[in-house]
Amino acid sequence: MGLNPINAIFVGKNDMERVPLFGFMYRKLHLTVDRRSLRSRGNTVLNSLKAIDDGKSLVIYPEGGISTPHPPEVSLFKDGAFRTAIEKQISVVPVTIPFNWIILPDRRPLRLHRGKVKVIFHEPIETNDLGLDDVSRLKTEVFMVIDSELKQQNA
Repeated sequence: MGLNPINAIFVGKNDMERVPLFGFMYRKLHLTVDRRSLRSRGNTVLNSLKAIDDGKSLVIYPEGGISTPHPPEVSLFKDGAFRTAIEKQISVVPVTIPFNWIILPDRRPLRLHRGKVKVIFHEPIETNDLGLDDVSRLKTEVFMVIDSELKQQNA
């Protein structure tokens, strides 16, 4: 996603801050969140809204981490990214990375594997005229786009 043609800010867990050198740069350039802290999650939402007001695009992983026991199965999405998109009336662009589970498996110790890197940017989904009561519907629509692409790519 770092090769994304759009200048974007990443929203990610604060564990990334602990990686030597990279963590310092990540913290300075992107938004980090301690998912265990309600205050941190709230501040991240406020900072995300401000970044959008400043004309930035956000890259948010709505699963909130790699938590599926059966990759490449998609985990359920959290609401934050979708609430933000609806509040700001901005489009959501679903992105599928179909072979990430092979290249970067969720195992300790962390080891990268060789493989085909493919990133699929789907058509934007508009949020015009959606309200916060539509968060579930938007979340499901984005989930279905990504899930069906994963199944197709990994068949």
